[in-house]
Amino acid sequence: MKKICIVFSLLLVNFIARSQASLAPLTVEKIMKDPRWMGTQPSNLQWGADGTTLYFDWNPENALADSLYYITMDNRVPRKATPMQKKDLLPARNLVYNHARTQYLYTKEGDLYLTEVKTAQTKRITQTASPESNPVFAYNDTKVVYQQNMDLFAWDIKTGELQQLISFQKAPAPSRGQEKKGNTQEEWLKKDQLEWLEVVKDRKQKQDAAEAYTKSLPKTRGVRSVYYGDRLVRNAQVSADGRFISYILFSMDQSSKRTIIPNYVTESGFTEDINGRTKVGTSFGSSELYVYDSQKDTVFTIKTDSLPGITDLPDYTRDYPAKIEKDAKKKPSRGVNVSRISWSPKGAHCVVEIVSADNKDRWLMQLDGASGRLSLLDRQRDEAWIGGPGISSFGSNSGWINENEFWYQSEASGYSHLYSYHFGSGKKTTLTHGNWEVQGVTLSADRKYFYLTTNEVHAGEKHFYRLPVTGGKADRLTTMEGANQSVLSPNEKQIAYLHSYSNKPWELYLQDNKAGARPQQITDKAQSELFRSYSWRDPELVQIHAADGKLVPARLYRPANPDPSKPAVIFVHGAGYLQNAHKWWSSYFREYMFHNLLADQGYFVLDMDYRGSAGYGRDWRTGIYRHMGGKDLSDHVDGAKWLAEKYGVDPKRIGIYGGSYGGFITLMGLFTSPGTFAAGAALRPVTDWAHYNHGYTSNILNSPAVDSIAYRRSSPIYFAEGLKDHLLICHGVVDVNVHFQDVVRLNQRLIELGKDNWQVAMYPVEDHGFVEPSSWTDEYKRIYRLFEDVLKKK
Repeated sequence: MKKICIVFSLLLVNFIARSQASLAPLTVEKIMKDPRWMGTQPSNLQWGADGTTLYFDWNPENALADSLYYITMDNRVPRKATPMQKKDLLPARNLVYNHARTQYLYTKEGDLYLTEVKTAQTKRITQTASPESNPVFAYNDTKVVYQQNMDLFAWDIKTGELQQLISFQKAPAPSRGQEKKGNTQEEWLKKDQLEWLEVVKDRKQKQDAAEAYTKSLPKTRGVRSVYYGDRLVRNAQVSADGRFISYILFSMDQSSKRTIIPNYVTESGFTEDINGRTKVGTSFGSSELYVYDSQKDTVFTIKTDSLPGITDLPDYTRDYPAKIEKDAKKKPSRGVNVSRISWSPKGAHCVVEIVSADNKDRWLMQLDGASGRLSLLDRQRDEAWIGGPGISSFGSNSGWINENEFWYQSEASGYSHLYSYHFGSGKKTTLTHGNWEVQGVTLSADRKYFYLTTNEVHAGEKHFYRLPVTGGKADRLTTMEGANQSVLSPNEKQIAYLHSYSNKPWELYLQDNKAGARPQQITDKAQSELFRSYSWRDPELVQIHAADGKLVPARLYRPANPDPSKPAVIFVHGAGYLQNAHKWWSSYFREYMFHNLLADQGYFVLDMDYRGSAGYGRDWRTGIYRHMGGKDLSDHVDGAKWLAEKYGVDPKRIGIYGGSYGGFITLMGLFTSPGTFAAGAALRPVTDWAHYNHGYTSNILNSPAVDSIAYRRSSPIYFAEGLKDHLLICHGVVDVNVHFQDVVRLNQRLIELGKDNWQVAMYPVEDHGFVEPSSWTDEYKRIYRLFEDVLKKK
């Protein structure tokens, strides 16, 4: 009998241990804890300079923060780097090679170093208080040019001779007689001194004579001074042959008012102000390009007023005929910004990327340094806005294949693809094509291949390819389904990559750089035992027919046992331009777990890549132009109809929620389509686009002063009277992205309208992205309770 009791006790202990180690049933409290409970994922892959060691951030010890780990090609078991190894780490991505790849440059702790590849011998070039930066090889690889503060210097590799190439100064020092005049009293005293005191008069006459003599001497050539005044010096660089120095002078708009975010929960006990951003409609400023020809000792201002189409009015101005008539008389040139300057490897050519201030044109122009003239290589016009993978108003992906061939990305075909331009023949070549996107590009060391990341296999996958620089068929190098974030080793023999799948977080893999190579898994700690104890769903990837005939990609979570009331929830991802209906581990991992919880409780959950989402080309990207809350919202309305028609979801029991842009869509859904969504949770939502930032909003809606129509039909605050269903708003008080002011203004509007079916939860210590597990838990308990109370009510 005693033996039976002992056995029973052991079985009971094992049962309790297994029960405690099981995550099911899911609860908000369990999934919203500090994410370290889930496991640890590697990140930030970087190869060491010699290419034999791969470093990455990782946290298998479940410490407060990640530590640096590494593997070698001889020992692929991850080891923790020592503090000295971390201090001495020289990432390969920070190295700058000469053309022959026999030497490389790097900066460390503000000083400059040169290493011989063959002997691995390193020479320290500088040891100064002021940091050096942006080193390059120039003068046919005989000199090192670098920047100190704003000025450019050239160091001769053979002789060690140092030469200053250009001096940027705020203003010239006044010469004698040009000093700023004093007031009337001061000028009278000065005149009186010279008139009555002989010694003062005598000394002035001698100084004037000395200056006159100095001015009469032949001029000796010194360092060229450039005076920038109140502007900023940007992108100063020298051509490879050393003849030309190009630079940008940027004028920043200092007059625009900045926002203030009050921070109430502080260490001091006082309310403290956080200085925030400006609002949309504020000018970023303007830039001008200059070239200094050291051979002629001449500075050119590069004129952009004759760029092709520079006076073309955007199509949206047709909605404002009075403005068209006014502009037709003046024909003003649109403002432009120079975003990138790129000199060829030997200095014979220069390509300048220029973007219009309204971001509807991007010009690639050839610059003749000797004359300062620009000639057109490529113009991309988009009546919405220039964008897409590898394409940015701050400088797009581009570079040199060789001295005469330049590569770049463009959405000219409707998808971001790779192109080249040959300076000898003037021929433009399409290197990639198809209804998919090139999402990352690097050029091989020998300049014979491009290494590309694309979604050619499926819009919801990312794979790594090798493509000849002449174009043609690309070799696919990664094979595992999902996403592969790849980093090539310096010797290009190995590919390290992070791989994940829809229900499997990121792990580190290593494989040989060839098609068909077998990947080796390096890490295996992304899923803790507790995390593995639950069978996480692999969401179905579906396509939903929109009212306009388009197919909207989406993720669907189907319940094994639908609740008898047949409820459903639609999640709206944030950012607008972001992709979430894909086959890799989502950055919305908390929401992913919450959707599993909802499915366990009998809900259907739909997560759509609505119009404006990333991954599907130009037309999808710009589908929200001048009407946010238009097609992006109607896609979700169509999703609700699809759930009812295909799965028998009760159309009166559909909820919607999301954060940031997702919060905005939630508001627009409840305000402009009452009855479609019985309940909505708008998290950190934009309520009025005229109060958001310029860089994001002006692309999509232009600016309030010139396109008020777009803002009027896109901002929820104007439609608040339409609220009939249940609304929950959650917002961080110290949100520096979407300001808490957005919610306060909407609150006042709802109060004035007499609405009583809404509530607000504020989070005093949270910014736009919540940090505290207690905040995440509180927010999602409220969301869950809203759906349970409204969507399942009898």
